[in-house]
Amino acid sequence: MKRVRCPKCDNYITFDETRYEAGQSLVFKCNECGKEFGIRIGVKAKKENEEAPACGSIVVIENVFHYKQVIPLKMGNNVLGRYQKGNPANCTFETVDPSVDLNHCTINVSRDKKGTLVYTLYDNNSNTGTFVGDVELQPRERRRIEDGTLFTLGATSIILRTADSEENHSK
Repeated sequence: MKRVRCPKCDNYITFDETRYEAGQSLVFKCNECGKEFGIRIGVKAKKENEEAPACGSIVVIENVFHYKQVIPLKMGNNVLGRYQKGNPANCTFETVDPSVDLNHCTINVSRDKKGTLVYTLYDNNSNTGTFVGDVELQPRERRRIEDGTLFTLGATSIILRTADSEENHSK
């Protein structure tokens, strides 16, 4: 089953994508707001950073609140936070966890002198803090994290997957 989001009210509409062929166009009408919109099966919308090389991802694992989500990272600052329409954070995920802020923390992806990707995590003055393991990041503290690092925002657990790790898993 696939889910599409209404562009007007953010309501989800679920449908069985196996009943359609790649390239086929579908039109939906939102039950909440009445908006009609179309999609094309098997065609991804182009994004600004689509041509950018893979920089890894975060795997959001929310205990009882939601479901596993994989969010790609890009070079530079990846601001993590709760999804809300209009939120300027660029690495948002869906959650009903009230302890995750809209702009909770940032993962900066850069390269060191050898060209190796470096991942640095810091808290954005969130209400509930950002924890690596069981240690809270202090204000203005920057922590380098590596593949497999588990960190938490409120009650939400997140695992870093580096670009090298993703290449090894896809082989």
